[in-house]
Order: sequence, then C-alpha cells, then structure tokens
Amino acid sequence: MLRIHAYDLDRLVSVASDVPALAAAQPVSDVPDAAMPVPATPAVVWYDLLSPTPEEERAVGERLGITVPTMDEMEDIELSARLYQEDGAEFMTMTVLTRPDAGTPRKVPVTFIVKGQVLVTVRYAEPRPFDAFMARARKPNGTGLHCGNGELIMTGIIEAIIDRMADTLERLGTEIDQISQEVFSAKAAKANKKTRDLQDLIREVGQKGEFITVVRESLVSVSRVVAYYAALDGVDRKLTKELRQRLKLLQRDATSLGDHSAFLSGKINFLLDATLGLINLEQNQIIKIFSVASVVFLPPTLVASIYGMNFANQPELQWTYGYHMAIAMMIVSMALPYLYFKRKGWL
Repeated sequence: MLRIHAYDLDRLVSVASDVPALAAAQPVSDVPDAAMPVPATPAVVWYDLLSPTPEEERAVGERLGITVPTMDEMEDIELSARLYQEDGAEFMTMTVLTRPDAGTPRKVPVTFIVKGQVLVTVRYAEPRPFDAFMARARKPNGTGLHCGNGELIMTGIIEAIIDRMADTLERLGTEIDQISQEVFSAKAAKANKKTRDLQDLIREVGQKGEFITVVRESLVSVSRVVAYYAALDGVDRKLTKELRQRLKLLQRDATSLGDHSAFLSGKINFLLDATLGLINLEQNQIIKIFSVASVVFLPPTLVASIYGMNFANQPELQWTYGYHMAIAMMIVSMALPYLYFKRKGWL
C-alpha cells in the first residue's frame, strides 16, 4: 500500500493512495524560491510504503531517484546495512516494537529514507506510533507538530515511537511491582500459599524479561538512528536549530528509557532468582517433613519389631495388658521426638 502525504498550511493531508496518482503529486522543493508561483496542490513531504508491492517500490524509487530496500535488506543486522548513504539520500533502518499490549510483542524493521525535503518510510507492519503521529499531524493549529519537511516528520514519528515505549515500560514496571509484592509480601504468601503455582510465576517472570529485552533492542536501534542523523549536521546536511534540539531531546529520552529498561531487567533477574529460591525452600520443607516423619515413626517401628519376633520366651506376650503397654510405648516414643523437634523450632 502506498500513502502519499503533503503539508498543507499547518497540517498533514493525504493526497493519494495509489501508483497512478503518484504522477500528479507535487514534490516539495529542496530549495524554495520566493519568486516561484505557489503550486495549486500541496507539496508532497512523505511517501509511506506499507507492505509495498514491487510496482509501488519501483514507482517511488523512480520518482525520487533511489532504490527502495527490500524486506530481506531491512532485516540485515549489520550496522553498515542499516545506516548508509546512497543516491543522495540517507537510509536508516530501526527496529520498532509492535503489539506490546497483546502480550506477544514483536520487533519489525522500519526504514526511513530522507531525500532532500522528502521522507519515505518502508514498513511491513502497522505500529501504533505511526497512526498516533498521523492523527496528531492532521489536526490544524495547536498540536505542536511541525511537518513542513521529511526530517520533521521523521523526528515526529520517532517521538511517537519513544512515547509508546515509555508507556510500555511504565506498564511493565507496574506489573513487575505486582509480581514482586506477590513474591515477598508475607500477607500475600499466607493468603495464596496454596493457590499460586511458583512454576507459573517463573513463566510469567520469564515472559516479562523477554518483553524487556525486545524493548531494549528497539531503544538501542532508535538511539543509533538518531545519533547517526545528528552526526550529519555540518557534514552532509545542514540541520535547522529546531531539528537539532529535537534530535538532542530524542537522544536524551532514548538514553533515559534505556537506563530504566536496564533497571527493570535487573529487577526481573532478581525476581527470577528469588522465585527459584522459594521453590528450593518449598522443596526443602517437603524433604524436612519426610525426614521428621521418618524419625518420629522409627521408635514405634522398633517397638513393633521387637514384639513381632517369634521367640518362645517373651514374657510380655503373656501379660493381660501387654498389648496396651506396647501401644502406649509406641505413642510415647512418637510423642517425645515430635515434642523435641517442636521445641527446637524445626517444625
């Protein structure tokens, strides 16, 4: 799918959504001239390729004089294959988190191509930050979004991506705190001693850890893209003061979120170790019960074994109350070890 967006006065508008309409779209001028007449149609600033067909990739590439990367090229993890210059354009691929609310997060590559004042995005998924950015950018006045060129649109999308990851980390932090309270709260342990399976708890902690790993990988990818584009200032491109400030803010936000995700990752590891420790304690408690039971029942077993021997000369066997005496000896021999263990606090 091809979506073509233009900047009309103070907001972003959609001007076309197919290849035939691409020819009629008016691209934004790299060097605006005050003497040039104002075009009748808004200038195109953003070509959004969502799961594009080869025809759509070829049409955009021919229009801008670039080669749109394929899905396999976007998934290449080498840094030189993700951040490079070609045909007078900057190609930047980052890893974006998708479906964080579904419990099964995925990481998908998204490529930003900046050619002059135009932005091209190539993606094979629909991360919510794109929709959130477009919803805000289409509102006139008072939104605080400036979308006059591709660079500003790119920074606006990255801001939405970072905001989305910040919300995700905040939600993960709350869920991890709930798990921590469940693990370490004495009241909760007494209330849920039999209802909470520690194996399920380990599985949940592991899922949170995997979730945080995906978020951290995405944050590292975002930081690389922002640092790469900021380094172009004064070398290959001349960035405006507003853009430089926004890039610095994005770098600072990505760094702070990276530190927060590292803290959550450490907390997850601690909870995992604590849960494994609880399982070991529970197993030791079971072994201790069996050990105490074997010691408690050993003396009565000895008494029963003695009087179960088939010797002819066993005077107690002829007593009227011999049976009662043997039972009493067994009970006393069981009670004494039990009371001793109880006094020592081993039970």
